Amino acid sequence: MDIDFSAFHFLRPLWLLLIVPALLLPWAWLRRHDLRRQLKGLIAPHLVEPLLITPDDQQRLRPVHLLVLMLGLGAVAVAGPTWTQDTPDFVDNRAPLILAIDLSPSMDADDVPPSRLSAAKHKLHDLIQRRAGARTALIAYAGGAHLVLPATEDPELLDTFLQALSTDLIGQSGKDVVGVIELARKLLDAEKMPGTLLLVTDGAAPEQFEEIPKRLSGSDLQVLVLAVGSQDGGVLLDAKGRPRIADDGQPLQATFDSQALKQLAQAADAPLGSLTLNDDDLDWITLHAQQHFQAVQGDEQQVHWKDAGYWLCWPLALIALLCVRRGWRVNWLGLLLIVMFSAPSEPARAGALADAFFTPDQQGRWAFEHGHFPQAAEHFHDPFWKGVAAYNAADYPAALASFARLDSASAHFYLGNIYVRLFKFPQAISAYQQALQKQADFPQAKANLALVQALLKDYEDQQEAGTPDEKADKVVEDQTPSQGGQQKQVSTPQAASDQLWLNNLTTSPAQFLKRKFMLQNAARQPAGGTQ
Repeated sequence: MDIDFSAFHFLRPLWLLLIVPALLLPWAWLRRHDLRRQLKGLIAPHLVEPLLITPDDQQRLRPVHLLVLMLGLGAVAVAGPTWTQDTPDFVDNRAPLILAIDLSPSMDADDVPPSRLSAAKHKLHDLIQRRAGARTALIAYAGGAHLVLPATEDPELLDTFLQALSTDLIGQSGKDVVGVIELARKLLDAEKMPGTLLLVTDGAAPEQFEEIPKRLSGSDLQVLVLAVGSQDGGVLLDAKGRPRIADDGQPLQATFDSQALKQLAQAADAPLGSLTLNDDDLDWITLHAQQHFQAVQGDEQQVHWKDAGYWLCWPLALIALLCVRRGWRVNWLGLLLIVMFSAPSEPARAGALADAFFTPDQQGRWAFEHGHFPQAAEHFHDPFWKGVAAYNAADYPAALASFARLDSASAHFYLGNIYVRLFKFPQAISAYQQALQKQADFPQAKANLALVQALLKDYEDQQEAGTPDEKADKVVEDQTPSQGGQQKQVSTPQAASDQLWLNNLTTSPAQFLKRKFMLQNAARQPAGGTQ
């Protein structure tokens, strides 16, 4: 452990005042046990010395000495010694981030296993989970740019739409970074704070390089470019992971245009990084996003420090164990520590022993704090906490039943979140509105309400553009051996109601996005063709 003594200081220095009574304890103890002082005035001074008998085996280490050491170390630990700067997670996550993922066919190349797109989605999944609670939006682009999801703080909802992305969702070929920048600027205008756009791509369109700096001029939008691919390129895969075959019978190859990526980064004045097997790329993204946010907000003077006081807990525990000595009056301290450490490590699973010492809600609370959400939901009697535990365990029917018994702003907020996860947008809107009626100052409910209203509008646009004679939804293979696995058209009923459409959507968010992108492309055509 390297310590920069020039930066060493205490976060809470007033706690160091405990050292003063700690240093006075030995003096007070000696004063209390000083027989000469106690006999003063009772026996003549010249007779005291001959009458005193001093034992030969005096103990040098006494309880008071260990108590002094514990108070001193405890004071230093609570004072918060530190020498390393740090940025807490909740500060990191303040910076809005817009993820833009390239869905052009070249992203199906297998030079980054299993494919460039799959590797990118896996990396963005990790980034979304790391930024849980932060404002994050998702854009997909190829020949055109499309907003997949506005800025949201819900990582699970964002990940659901991320995993549904594929290269067949956008019919236009190309890499429309200019369109992405326009969408990102609109999103940041709504957020009213600086943010970062992360482009996850394997190439760029040279004809846009001149336009990109113009679109970024006067904006607080920072651009990062994360390259996906290798110099050797790779074979293009189809939806089933098989190589795509050209007309001449040869597998289609994808290239990796590193020069175009460098020119894209230069045009956008953007740092250029690459996908890594570890978390170095995630740290790189987080660092640049936070530094940009602080630079624009003027927060450079805010310095956060790591509290290293917890390291002193181990010597404090050892000293407490040394207090377990026969005849010492402070031996209860070590005994209490032993009892605490020897208590059942999982009271939620300890059966009759846990039931004897803990209430069901206490057991549920312990399981909840340690991430055992299904066990917590089983133990909780309190309907709110039972619902929260079931919600975190993704047991949405159980969570729905628990929250439905309550009539608070928080309960309606969770009901709205559950309905969103079940893609029941009208019910979610109603739940969020009820939450806001009960608590007008509820920013999370306001943000989620705006998000769901945008998703519902997409659905209504699809309904207005729909035609009654649409083709069958899907083609399935008849696996009956007697028929030799012939393909048959299976018609699935079209959505005749909101409920049926929502039920279908829960199994096919990709179809929702595909139709949404088609409508957006059609709306852009009269304004001057494709981008």
